Amino acid sequence: MLHFSLQSEPLEIERHRAAIVRTDLSRPARLAIEYAILNNNTTFFDYGCGHGGDVERITARGYISAGWDPYYRPNTPHTSADIVNLGYILNVIEDLNERRQALKHAWELARKVLIVSAQVLINDRGSGQLAYADGIVTRRNTFQKYYEQEELKNYIDDVLNADAVPVALGIYFVFRDEQERESFRALRFRSRTTTPRVRIPSKRFEDYQEQLAPLMAFVTERGRLPVKGELPSQAEILAEFGTFSRAFKVILQATDEAEWDAIAYRRSLDILVYLALTQFNQRLTLNKLAPEIRRDIKAFFGTYQEACEVADKMLFSLGKPSVVAKSCQQSKIGKHLPTALYIHVSVLEELDPLLRIYEGCASRTIGRLENATLVKFYTEQPKISYLFYPNFDTDPHPALHTSMQIDLRDLKVSYRDYDTVANPPILHRKETFITPNYPLYEQFALLTQQEKELGLLKHKSSIGTREGWQKCLEEHSVEIRDHRVFLLKK
Repeated sequence: MLHFSLQSEPLEIERHRAAIVRTDLSRPARLAIEYAILNNNTTFFDYGCGHGGDVERITARGYISAGWDPYYRPNTPHTSADIVNLGYILNVIEDLNERRQALKHAWELARKVLIVSAQVLINDRGSGQLAYADGIVTRRNTFQKYYEQEELKNYIDDVLNADAVPVALGIYFVFRDEQERESFRALRFRSRTTTPRVRIPSKRFEDYQEQLAPLMAFVTERGRLPVKGELPSQAEILAEFGTFSRAFKVILQATDEAEWDAIAYRRSLDILVYLALTQFNQRLTLNKLAPEIRRDIKAFFGTYQEACEVADKMLFSLGKPSVVAKSCQQSKIGKHLPTALYIHVSVLEELDPLLRIYEGCASRTIGRLENATLVKFYTEQPKISYLFYPNFDTDPHPALHTSMQIDLRDLKVSYRDYDTVANPPILHRKETFITPNYPLYEQFALLTQQEKELGLLKHKSSIGTREGWQKCLEEHSVEIRDHRVFLLKK
């Protein structure tokens, strides 16, 4: 709840003072690069660029970039670009009509994607602030409008008649092309797979291994054989083997067929997760989906209708609390507690598809907490939390830095910062949150084994915080370095 005094008289808001001098790329710009929305084939324009830090850093990375700002760069022309960034602008414009026009004009300039970001209300912004219009006036005499995440999406969708895609808290991508939007959505729910290794290389496989490599990569990515025209190097393969099916039989002679079957199964689940979550929007007709998604659906399910029916059945089953609880309890992945399942974000894709859909119900609208380390599934109430533990890999017992809890009944977000807490919660038994294929799994497991043998983990209630754990180590005359326990000389 915000606490402030009321103001009815017009104020002279100094908007330019809201511009931040950054030392690195802003998060919206960074996400555009990470998701390859901004790449060597696209151009970038920063609408309301402030001091121009993003423009300079993006240009330095070799991309074509420009920016305009009414105060700092007023003479730069408004230029159309593939990617237009409206970064934390909506929340500093106090005039409702002008705010709306800024959003519409930025959209007009975007040929492919508009990135919209704004401040999101995640906790109390302090008392003594001055209410003005639909926001507040800060101590620096700037205006701030704090949106709820769902409110921000609804505002963007309403003004632009679009379907904005959340990529993080307070950050949305708005696509011009529906097919590109849905391909992006589907990509976000695609699990990672690796190409099966060659086990018994046959003479024929060895002779054509270089030519077959693109086909192996394609099947790894999509879980199915390509259709004609879908693989750039198809001419060479078809000239030698006649069909993709015959070429793939040569690959199967040298690799484990069960591994390819597992990839296909994972990809079919990815499609179901994606389709289940499209139920929250106006689900597109099949002909409006990207061609590669249509081919995936045909290969795995036969018809779009059948795929949607299976996906919807899974989604609607989550309306029963017992289904979520049972899925959590039966999960072979993660740390089980009486009222929750904790998993590392790296294993989200390996979860039961019901839990993947359940997590997607939160992240599809809210986005995940930046740098989230763990995801907490509550088994007794419809909630999910994202937890950030800095240095998870390097700190034997990392402390909780930030938590973001989402109530799935109304999508309300509760955000808590532990960074300034003197005695924050810490993690134990890190290997329980991950799977054996995690690079540091053995190191984590060996540390836990040492700690158990020395009785360090016996009193769970007293070692859950940094101070409690430190006291335990002192009582046992040990210290931990590099994920190993060392006895101290008395």
